[in-house]
Amino acid sequence: MKSIFTLMLSLCCLTFSFAQLSISGTVTDNLGSPLMGVNIVIKGTSNGTTSDFNGEYKIDANGDAILVFSSVGYDSKEVEVNNQTKINIVLEEGVSLDEVLLVGSRSPKRTATDTPVPIDVLDVSGIAAATGKVEVNDILQYAAPSFNASKQSGSDGADHIVPASLRGLGPDQTLVLINGKRRHQSSLVNIFGTRGRGNSGTDLNAIPANAIKRIEVLRDGASAQYGSDAIAGVINIVLRDNTDGFSGGITYGAYSTAIGDGWEEATGETLYNVEGKNRLDGKNKNWDGETVKIDANYGLTLTNDGGYLNITTEFLSKDNTLRPGFSWRKGYGSAGVDGFNFMINSSIPVNDNTEIYAFGGRNFRDTNANAFSRDAFDDGDNRSVPSLYPDGFTPRITSNITDASVSIGVRHEMHNGWNVDFNNTYGKNNFHYYIKNSNNASMKNASPVDFDAGGHYLSQNTTGLDFSKYYDDIFSGVSLAFGFEYRTENFGIFSGEIPSYGLYDENGVVITNPAIQTVATDANGDDLPGGSQGFPGYSPANEVDRSRTNYGIYLDSEINISEAFMLAGAVRFETYSDFGNTFNGKLASRLKISDDFSLRGSISTGFRAPSLAQLYYNLIFNNIVAGESVPSLLSANNSTVTKAFGIGELNEEKAFNVSLGFTFKTGNFTATVDAYSITVNDRIILTDNFTDQAILGPLKVDAAQFFANGVDTRTSGLDIVLGYDTSVGSDGNIKIGLIGNINDLKIKDIHNGDLNEFTFFGPFSQAYLKAAAPDYKFGLNLGYATSKFNTNLTLTQFSKVELQDFQWVDSPATTQTEADALYEVATDIYKAALVLDISLGYNISEKLNIGIGVNNLLNKYPTPQFDGWTDQGGLADSVQMGSDGTYAFGRLSFKL
Repeated sequence: MKSIFTLMLSLCCLTFSFAQLSISGTVTDNLGSPLMGVNIVIKGTSNGTTSDFNGEYKIDANGDAILVFSSVGYDSKEVEVNNQTKINIVLEEGVSLDEVLLVGSRSPKRTATDTPVPIDVLDVSGIAAATGKVEVNDILQYAAPSFNASKQSGSDGADHIVPASLRGLGPDQTLVLINGKRRHQSSLVNIFGTRGRGNSGTDLNAIPANAIKRIEVLRDGASAQYGSDAIAGVINIVLRDNTDGFSGGITYGAYSTAIGDGWEEATGETLYNVEGKNRLDGKNKNWDGETVKIDANYGLTLTNDGGYLNITTEFLSKDNTLRPGFSWRKGYGSAGVDGFNFMINSSIPVNDNTEIYAFGGRNFRDTNANAFSRDAFDDGDNRSVPSLYPDGFTPRITSNITDASVSIGVRHEMHNGWNVDFNNTYGKNNFHYYIKNSNNASMKNASPVDFDAGGHYLSQNTTGLDFSKYYDDIFSGVSLAFGFEYRTENFGIFSGEIPSYGLYDENGVVITNPAIQTVATDANGDDLPGGSQGFPGYSPANEVDRSRTNYGIYLDSEINISEAFMLAGAVRFETYSDFGNTFNGKLASRLKISDDFSLRGSISTGFRAPSLAQLYYNLIFNNIVAGESVPSLLSANNSTVTKAFGIGELNEEKAFNVSLGFTFKTGNFTATVDAYSITVNDRIILTDNFTDQAILGPLKVDAAQFFANGVDTRTSGLDIVLGYDTSVGSDGNIKIGLIGNINDLKIKDIHNGDLNEFTFFGPFSQAYLKAAAPDYKFGLNLGYATSKFNTNLTLTQFSKVELQDFQWVDSPATTQTEADALYEVATDIYKAALVLDISLGYNISEKLNIGIGVNNLLNKYPTPQFDGWTDQGGLADSVQMGSDGTYAFGRLSFKL
């Protein structure tokens, strides 16, 4: 009876199914190279095959079947047969659905599709080739929903190292890992009109894009898992490990200087270029910011049992861009850079259970940015030496930035199944300023025009010992991990040459005893300012050499209660030599409602230790307010001046993070939506200007600023990632992706104590804090590819940004009535804008690909409503898409 039933059922199935077909084709990557060993499986069955050395395959399947193509290191693809007998496939580099992630979970079984928290997996090399973007910050800006970074101008060091944020928090509240190991931060502190004021972030652009296999962006609080700085999330950069020979590329691009019509009419101001000449809107149709990147990657096999060495080099040269500015800002535009990157990733198996791994590299950049302009002496500006600059000058802040890092470790699987990872990572950032096209006015005709202004450095050494084991026989699987970490950090400031910071007397001698020496004066009898204009050098009084240590202990576990329900938890204890202990925890869960739909969520506490730079950075500098120089002091947290103003010692920032979302997948469509709320108490900020001359008078400065645990904030938002991928024709593929972030930052409380709120952290500084958390950003990507041709179109919608201009600094409010009046005139609104990028690529052969494209095709700029008081002194502040305009590029990629 059973046999008869089976036969009848088989006949029914045959009646309603398509005929059996013999299907063949080739599988290639996006450069047209054949892919060997790709798995081709008939969906819903165990029947399958693999592609051969030439990427060719054959398989028998029904005409209504679905074929699944997958390979480690590439995005999987599902294709409907639809009675086709010839199906050619192009696989995009990325993470396959069964490839284990390195971030967000220490479980060896956790993949990209079943994490309890949101993780973006980005194919950096593919994005770079399609968009012509040459730096990691630019790539992430348009690929990750809640990542924000825009180039600065007139912000001193921030012109050279671009601050970036995740989920609207500070640059130092996102932890960066390389191959799962902690990356050192930059020694730079952002102190001027920039996102991330008062913060020190990790310089992502110091890592060559061509060395990156993929980037994993964990959008969730992870301090309990990874320690300090992981309040907003974690960015893990996975280096390339391929062994398939030599590949590389050449990218060339340039920016349009045509800014559109009507700007002068809208502002009522004359706009200038760096030569001081009137720049009329829409009249300059030239190009600038010429960019050349030459990159090369070589991978080779070291041993027969999986050892490899992967080497990447990258040369980048980018000229300055120049955009219209006011008379006191003739050099407005993004910085130029000449840089060289070198990165290695390697592994050597010792035996079946042990491997030694090492990775690291060195990045060097020679950068160049224009500072605020100085008028001629005849125009009333005694910062210019008449014999050197009769028409005034625009100083240039240049720098040599060096980032070096090395990580080495041993992984071993013990006989009892426990995995051990012992590793040590060292990294150092060195930032050295050189000021050019400048003068020290107090030296008069004897002044040099170039200055060594000193700089700062930060080093970090992290030693870790990690244990992990996966238990298949407990519930539906249990992952258990614990470990120890010991970290040392060292921050320093080194002084420049004497003319860069010195104030000289009437005899041309640097002043060391003000009681018996008289400051040099100009023809009007006014004191002449000392130090290099544009950026005064660090003096021996600024020098710092401070260190600290900390150690941490963590426990991390994931329990698969059933195939559908997973529960994860982590706890971490850390103690710091300079401020004490902290204990943090995290709970996360994922519930599969069906094979296609899952709910997920997390709750965690977090912390961020005050950086050494925030504790000890100090500088006397000239703050430029509407063209006027204001001698200012940034005082170290441990100084007597800081204490005299009632600013307390810095403590850790404390965070509470809640996330709730869902994932959905049906056919070729995927969706993830995650809501979040992040509360940060005792957030460290850079205060506004204090002007008590009873304290500041002897220091010869007009204003002082301090680092303080100044505010409590709550950031709430929604991340959206939608994707659709389908085959078209014999070898075509269409990809549609939508990413979006909606964000809202509230300042809950300002810890000004007995100090005036408007002096401590007024609307000017509050606006910059909020500008790092734009209201929204949405990106729509449309892609089409065949074995020979590909094209991409991206639309990115940026929200409006609202800033407060320098009128708050020029005439600071001390009461709510004065503040209400200033709001009417000091609010700068940068309207929402839509940016269009487009690119085309063609595979000339299996080894050669050419691509061209235009980013910001419609030449969109931030469109402000302002009155000439812009913080950065240009046509607009560098918000949203930046102020460089259209970028056209071409790229030639090759494999040998």
